[in-house]
Amino acid sequence: MKRLAVIQIRGLIDTPKEIKDTLKLLHLTRANHCVVIDDRESYMGMLQKVRPWVTWGEISKEMMEKLLRKRGRLAGNRKLTDEYVKKNTKFKDISDFVDAFMKFEVELEDIPNLKPVFRLTPPSGGYKSIKRDFTQGGDRGYRGEKINELLEKMI
Repeated sequence: MKRLAVIQIRGLIDTPKEIKDTLKLLHLTRANHCVVIDDRESYMGMLQKVRPWVTWGEISKEMMEKLLRKRGRLAGNRKLTDEYVKKNTKFKDISDFVDAFMKFEVELEDIPNLKPVFRLTPPSGGYKSIKRDFTQGGDRGYRGEKINELLEKMI
């Protein structure tokens, strides 16, 4: 199994209710929001359904740590810190937690009060095209390891 980063790249204006509901189940409610999920069959079916609205790929360990450090938020919009992780979990810091997370030993929910969504900025340089698939030179759909390059532009 792998960890996938899913980023919503389009807004929800004129979106069918069925698609909105699926995005809500993925915790994606706004453009440029990101969630990290695994690649189980039920998630993959949801991703295929909302393909025109999102892009996804395998997130690297380094990028996951960067995402938690820079964009990880707790209830009350406080930043996630090494001290908070040490105090509220069995891990000594964020990188220790990410090691276990990438090996599927823990989930993001194991950090109390951590929000499941990462709010990102639009990518520097902008999107190429939100109306074409990644394989056709656009931005939507599956992009494999290249998701890390997009995340780098958005953090």
